[in-house]
Amino acid sequence: MDKTESLLTLPPPASTGPTPTDATAAAGPPARGRRDPAWVRPALAALLLAAALLYLWGLGASGWANSFYSAAVQAGSESWKAFFYGSSDAANAITVDKTPASLWLMALSVRVFGLNSWAILVPQALLGVASVGVLFATVRRWYGPAAGLIAGAVLAVTPVATLMFRFNNPDALLVLLLIGAAYATVRAVETAGTRWIVLAGALVGFGFLTKMLQAFLVIPVFAGVYLLAAPTGFWRRVRQVLAAGLGVVVAAGWWVAIVELVPASARPYIGGSQGNSILELTLGYNGLGRITGAEEGSVGGRGPASGQTGLGRLFDTENGGQISWLLPAALILLVAGLLLAGRAARTDRRRAGLLLWGGWLLVTGVIFSFMSGIFHAYYSVALAPAVGALVGIGVTLLWQRRAPGVPRWQALAATVTLAVTLAVTAWWSWRLLGRSPDWYPWLRTAVLAGGLAAAVLLVVADRLARRAVPVLVALGATAALAGPVAYSIQTAATPHTGSIPSAGPAVEGGSGPGRGGFPGGGRMRDGGQNAPGGQNRTDGQFAFPGGAQAPGGQVPGAPGGGQAQAGGQAQGGGQLPGGGGQGRGPAGGGVGGLLDSREPSAELRSLLEANAVDYTWVAATIGSQNASGYQLATGEPVMSIGGFNGSDPSPTLVQFQRYVAEGKIHYFVGGSGFRANGGSSASQEIAAWVAETFEAKTVDGVTVYDLTSGQEG
Repeated sequence: MDKTESLLTLPPPASTGPTPTDATAAAGPPARGRRDPAWVRPALAALLLAAALLYLWGLGASGWANSFYSAAVQAGSESWKAFFYGSSDAANAITVDKTPASLWLMALSVRVFGLNSWAILVPQALLGVASVGVLFATVRRWYGPAAGLIAGAVLAVTPVATLMFRFNNPDALLVLLLIGAAYATVRAVETAGTRWIVLAGALVGFGFLTKMLQAFLVIPVFAGVYLLAAPTGFWRRVRQVLAAGLGVVVAAGWWVAIVELVPASARPYIGGSQGNSILELTLGYNGLGRITGAEEGSVGGRGPASGQTGLGRLFDTENGGQISWLLPAALILLVAGLLLAGRAARTDRRRAGLLLWGGWLLVTGVIFSFMSGIFHAYYSVALAPAVGALVGIGVTLLWQRRAPGVPRWQALAATVTLAVTLAVTAWWSWRLLGRSPDWYPWLRTAVLAGGLAAAVLLVVADRLARRAVPVLVALGATAALAGPVAYSIQTAATPHTGSIPSAGPAVEGGSGPGRGGFPGGGRMRDGGQNAPGGQNRTDGQFAFPGGAQAPGGQVPGAPGGGQAQAGGQAQGGGQLPGGGGQGRGPAGGGVGGLLDSREPSAELRSLLEANAVDYTWVAATIGSQNASGYQLATGEPVMSIGGFNGSDPSPTLVQFQRYVAEGKIHYFVGGSGFRANGGSSASQEIAAWVAETFEAKTVDGVTVYDLTSGQEG
């Protein structure tokens, strides 16, 4: 056996538990006192260092990244109440539309290091490095260090992972928590340990506090694997899984219970809900509504929100370059690994691991593929750990079958499977790179040629000199990873802002790097604003998801109900979120928009900062992104009317009028929100009342109303 083959050999079975003698024997943890080969620690250190460099290099170029979350981080760094609830502002008008765990880490960092881009984003990058390390540790326990290193490397260079570990959305923490839960499940299966399986449940529960019900997608997989493979009696397994379920409830439920029990008057409004309820948000807008499309108050409507639903969604123009580079390989290797396991014992750990990671991939992938509500390409980062694990496990298992002593037909089948997997991976990389034909066009040719050559040579590897085998392995690995590595480097070198970032270069018919956009990532070519549903309109009409238009060209939520025009303007007095120019009517002239914020001018910032200590909110404006731009620029609380979409009933017109009468709000800054899918019209009512009651003035193209002037317009 040559050196390369020895690196990919699995550890021997553990001394306890079932130990079948065939090549699919249950691999256990390293025996006590046995150390990894000398090359493992340097290789792991190099992997983690490379991941840290990829995630940290030039991190500050993205500025506030998603200013919606950065504003909440700023608020949490100044107010412990805002910290606990995840409020958008330190005066606690309304929360973000997610549970706040990911904000807690960033807010603590800002409390220590001050408010700046690095303080917000470095914790996310470190979560990414930790995810790579924990995935290595998890896969290594049952499949050896080589499998762990391959798994970690695949995760590290998956483009959507690079994107999310350099961004301030909740996904980075969610990924680490789910990998940690997988590690705890693996440890529980080894010893039938109650504490480990309860820890797995608690980590998933904390994942709920990070991104709500998405964290629960792995629960049936982890529970099923434990029930199948844990080396103890059936009813004890059942009791332990129930205990793990209790761990989920306790870890997730304590915060939910507090929020539900605290009187609404003593806490901020729950953003994203129509009834000021975290349970409604969990089950509706951020829960089952994402599956069915019935998300009340969402601008996504009831149709597909990001491309067509179906099994091809993860491979399409919007999503393929984010996650699918090694997805075909993972599926092929999953099937091959399960065939190798054959009729192994119930407690066979190698099969259990394949079921764990394969179940994670299939359950989450199918739901992502068929969900009819809002879906963004970056959600697919939740698949990256499973893809990496399956590739590492599958390659190692098949390579082991080439070892001396294995029946020749089995060795040949394993070799052919590896060759086919490599060829398919190279071909799919060639296809993905072809979607950006002007971006390093030579790369796709090199990837295809190198991958096919390595696949052919792999079939005849036994006839090659032993010293040629490491070169062959290096060629195959380079061909398989060149595409995602190139995309990841491009992603790291490109600033990303807004609510819907995208990894990699611009693709034909899709979104470009760093663009915030409507669901679907489409672009409105005139004016540069993004159109929902991937509709690239050049006639000035505003297209809704699925290609529908508002009746009569009316824009929901724009005061005056104006017709959308190219460049983000709205006739009749409104302005589309995202249009930053001067408004032409009662509530026009917002800075930023639905999916991104913009830096206000020095003159406008000075106006808002004047006498700020005298007011609870220095300003109010419609939509969280609009508010975040002003808040991050001034460091003062800015009320987000209507929450993220401007469609939440917070505050109502009566409540807003009371705040104004009490002198709590200094300015109202013009802008507009969306009203869609049954959302509240309170923000439009407020904008209309302000326009009718107060005199408008324009500051650097932005319409501002002094709510303390007492003047009528």
